[in-house]
Amino acid sequence: KGLNRNERLIIILYYYEELTMKEIGATLDLSESRVSQMHSAIVQRLQNQLARRRPEFAG
Repeated sequence: KGLNRNERLIIILYYYEELTMKEIGATLDLSESRVSQMHSAIVQRLQNQLARRRPEFAG
């Protein structure tokens, strides 16, 4: 399954716009710690999806 709107925004704002977790939280009306938790879960989910699709990237 793909990412929802907030999940996509967290990835875009963090990696492309280079905002901090605190800045992302202010933008999305979430706490810095919640953004950090969501970011970790999103990255883990994306890594798992990639590993299933392309086993050579597992690890």
